[in-house]
Amino acid sequence: MSPAAAQTGSATGYATQNGGTTGGAGGQTVRATTGTQIHQALCDRPSTSTPIIIQVEGTINHGNTSKVSGPGCDTADDVIELKKISNVTIVGTGRGAVFDQLGIHIRESRNIIIQNVTVRNVKKSGSPTSNGGDAIGMEKDVRNVWVDHVTLEASGGESEGYDALFDMKNNTQYVTLSYSILRNSGRGGLVGSSESDRSNGYVTYHHNLYENIDSRAPLLRGGIGHMYNNHYSGLSKSGINSRAGARAKVENNYFKNSRDVLGTFYTNERGTWEVRGNVFDNVTWSSQGDKNYPAGPDPRSTTSVSIPYSYSLDDAGCLAQVLGQTAGANKGNRVSDGNCRADDPAPGDPGPGPDPEPGDPGDPPSGTNLSIGAGADGSSKGSGTSYGNVIDGDMNTYWSPSGSTGRISVKWGSNTTVSTINIREASGAQGNIGSWRVVDNDNGTVLATGSGAGVITFSPTTLRKINFEITGSNGTPRVAEFETYAGTP
Repeated sequence: MSPAAAQTGSATGYATQNGGTTGGAGGQTVRATTGTQIHQALCDRPSTSTPIIIQVEGTINHGNTSKVSGPGCDTADDVIELKKISNVTIVGTGRGAVFDQLGIHIRESRNIIIQNVTVRNVKKSGSPTSNGGDAIGMEKDVRNVWVDHVTLEASGGESEGYDALFDMKNNTQYVTLSYSILRNSGRGGLVGSSESDRSNGYVTYHHNLYENIDSRAPLLRGGIGHMYNNHYSGLSKSGINSRAGARAKVENNYFKNSRDVLGTFYTNERGTWEVRGNVFDNVTWSSQGDKNYPAGPDPRSTTSVSIPYSYSLDDAGCLAQVLGQTAGANKGNRVSDGNCRADDPAPGDPGPGPDPEPGDPGDPPSGTNLSIGAGADGSSKGSGTSYGNVIDGDMNTYWSPSGSTGRISVKWGSNTTVSTINIREASGAQGNIGSWRVVDNDNGTVLATGSGAGVITFSPTTLRKINFEITGSNGTPRVAEFETYAGTP
């Protein structure tokens, strides 16, 4: 195990809104090796809002966690109680911090940071019990919480005595869960305790690994949830469950070996979602019926969600590598630079069809080039090149990636049907493009694979953004034009 790091970085996602989340920044730093010492540090403050950073090392358990009284706290036995307080950071350091069978309860509090800790095997039934069975639970008028680089895990589901890993209830808002691992639990977590509890929301989940979870990844009731750059593996019953009027923005996630990863489940009070850039690898979907409304097998957006903060998206196809190095406790609080691009086709992609000869443009497609007047972006751009050069109708201008591989995309402001693209290489660069894949950015579907530039056809597809991903090259790629057509040659 690598040494744990003291708090680093700044809050991301919705935790940056509503005044931001800074935890105990500027306050005294106190070390704790028991739960009682954590409570004592809170209670010794002059007031419930005096900033404090509590560095935790060792195993926190029932045997060393007792209630402490004082002007700066409202604590209890057998749980880390962050109640009616503000401006607190709890961060694992040294050889690491493990909360063993002991949950962290946040109630009527604000501006809280929890970073670089492991919370495991918290039970609501059996012995011992803590925090209603939640690893981390928030309820009643909670604001601005950033949970980062934590590992939350159980050893089973409700029948084994466990509840959820990460729950928010009763007016909890402006929360971010980032670079964390949630695994081996029946329930990942929920936002809203019932269909009528719709006062929660503005929650961001990014760069998290969900592994071996039955459902609730998360369950979202009311409010807005933003899920990006998460890797989901082994969701056995359902995944992102948007219901009771909830709105979920779901982008650039990788779903693998799972079932019903997005939709409205177990209720007729439906939610909505916006999807783009996701990859669905060996995902199975149930049939729609009463209280069961899966988004697949062809997930499409049913709403549009505006995000008020800035963020960078890694390609979904390289998340396994990124999160293997960054997610969870004791990873040195490392983060992605947001520039990871998938250089190889994702598992489960269809095999390539007939390959055109490199540099052979084929017959020009018929009809109107839909790229003229559209927008463009990409993974990177070489010196002196521009994304917009591929949609300007000028063969003398071009885009190149900053390396030998990369992505260039054409996008529209409304749904557009495309069945043919024509990739035209700049003069002097014919044959430089090697292997590629064409991807529907809206839902991650691979439309075609092959090698060499030229005309590429596929089944008519309605989308808002189409990606041409160069995964191999014979020299520096130079794309002069990325033409798109509704018709076929």
